[in-house]
Amino acid sequence: MRRAGSIIPLLPVSLSFAQQQAPKLDTGDTAWLLVSSALVMLMTLPGLALFYGGMAKRKDTLNTIAMSFVAYCIASVVWIIYGYTLAFGQDIGGVIGAPSKLFLQGVGIDSLQGTIPELLFAMFQLTFAAITVALASGSFVERLKFSSWVLFVLLWVSLVYLPIAHWVWGGGFLAKDGALDFAGGTVVHINAGIAGLVGALILGKRKEAVLLPSNLPLVVLGAGLLWFGWFGFNAGSALGANSLAAVAMLNTNIATAVAALGWMFAEWFHRGKPTVLGLASGVIAGLVAITPAAGFVNVVGAVVIGIIAGVVCYFMVAEVKQKLGYDDALDVFGIHGVAGIVGALLTGVFADPSINQAGKGLLYGNPAQLFVQIKSVIVTIVYSGVITAVIFFVAKALTGLKVNGEEEITGLDRSQHGENAYNIS
Repeated sequence: MRRAGSIIPLLPVSLSFAQQQAPKLDTGDTAWLLVSSALVMLMTLPGLALFYGGMAKRKDTLNTIAMSFVAYCIASVVWIIYGYTLAFGQDIGGVIGAPSKLFLQGVGIDSLQGTIPELLFAMFQLTFAAITVALASGSFVERLKFSSWVLFVLLWVSLVYLPIAHWVWGGGFLAKDGALDFAGGTVVHINAGIAGLVGALILGKRKEAVLLPSNLPLVVLGAGLLWFGWFGFNAGSALGANSLAAVAMLNTNIATAVAALGWMFAEWFHRGKPTVLGLASGVIAGLVAITPAAGFVNVVGAVVIGIIAGVVCYFMVAEVKQKLGYDDALDVFGIHGVAGIVGALLTGVFADPSINQAGKGLLYGNPAQLFVQIKSVIVTIVYSGVITAVIFFVAKALTGLKVNGEEEITGLDRSQHGENAYNIS
């Protein structure tokens, strides 16, 4: 048995080691995450609001913008009350986080998440929850009651987004399986895309089931703001001002550029003219596809992912959607859902361990990663689809879903808000 006095010489060494291992706030990382949080908020307001608002018909522009606006507000409140703790609290059975941080209880001014304040981490993740549900609104515009949308946002964030975020990012069962999703391919885009498709099928077609943008310059402005904000979305997900953030930013930019060109040339050859709406849509397809891969692949992988996403999403919107006949008003599934699936699966192919040791894909000797990605995609599709359907039927019972035919023809700006986006005499 060792004498107590013999421990004393070891104390300075032990204390030094503990100090080295203790989390320490990094002001550079904190500054970058402050900026990134603001950038992701910018993606929803005004980026997505303008992007969707410009694509909607003139008589539905304000209502479409309002859907993004109120989604951000509701998600913000939900996140503070119980969203953060259920998504990122201590894991319970791989399914959900513990409710120990309701109203951010225990998250103090000095609490750290890695090298940044935990309050800032909570804020950063709040902006992801908000934009995810707002993305789904594009499938429902021009026919969904605003009261139904408000109820849908509350239920969907609570019952769909929070569990899936925990499964992938909060230490849940998909995280334990090794699923790779750097910034939201499954959690955000597949999730929103499937919700959009299910909701569109339940709502049925609009009386004027065509894409008739009221303001294309507004669409381009929104797309540009989304691209700009996406640097915070993807590079911010490195959770630090570091080389991984730089890789994610570069990958985001190049994948988006080649996806936009891929969509443009596919449309040019297929239909004879490259549209501005097509360019903007290609931008979004590229941003979505690179999101799960941004911090795992090298630049060659990013280029390949971008090209495939741009071309595949174009033909999904231009051909497959028409043949299937569903009315996804602003092509949320055709772009976010499909590009999210493309990006999630190709992350399992192109993940380069020299970029990020946490990811090793098929091309680098780990075919098992692709199967893990396939599982995460299937789980997200099934869960999001089933629970979204349940939420819509609950909303139908409580508030109804669609506006009546006269209100749809008049436009939802007037029928739901008593306003006009363009007061032209």
